[in-house]
Amino acid sequence: MGKKGKSLRQATRHATLISIITFMLAMGISVGSEFFLSRIFSIALSFGLLFILILIGVLFDVIGIAATAATEKPFHAKAAKKVTGAVQALWLVRNADRVANFCNDVVGDICAAASGAVGATIALRLTQFFGTETFFWGIVMTGFVAAFTVGGKAFGKSLAIRRCHEIIFLVAGWVAQVETILGWQLFQIKRNKVTEPKNGASGKPSRG
Repeated sequence: MGKKGKSLRQATRHATLISIITFMLAMGISVGSEFFLSRIFSIALSFGLLFILILIGVLFDVIGIAATAATEKPFHAKAAKKVTGAVQALWLVRNADRVANFCNDVVGDICAAASGAVGATIALRLTQFFGTETFFWGIVMTGFVAAFTVGGKAFGKSLAIRRCHEIIFLVAGWVAQVETILGWQLFQIKRNKVTEPKNGASGKPSRG
């Protein structure tokens, strides 16, 4: 009962934290999108904002998939040699479920919702520009957003699976640079145990 209760509390805290982060990110992205759209009257620039939102969603989807596909083994030797980003890469792999949840579910879903809202705004502007029915451009933009989002994620998924270790190490390098600039660790991991694999070096580690 003790372990089950602890696991339940941890799951509840994690879900609560993710909900709060999602709420804040969603508000931030929505406010930012509305701010730019209210000041951008060019249809071409509006499409540019739409592409940026779709690209962000695709990139984070790639990171989430790469984290779940990668294994610890390629990073142990680098961590032992204190290669920059190796410790962060191990954290990403060991916590692949959390990484995937944040990247695919939180950021991915927020970007999808924001893309839909921007697409609707573009549809209204196209209606005003061409003088046609809003219904027509609404359908066109819905298909446009869906096609680029799904197509981008399909390409990204294949890339993430084939090049998972390279992608994770690249992301880990960025995280290491941010940690250096901020002067504190974003991802906590015991430095004296970075070369100790969980449940075997070659397999996927247990989460937690």
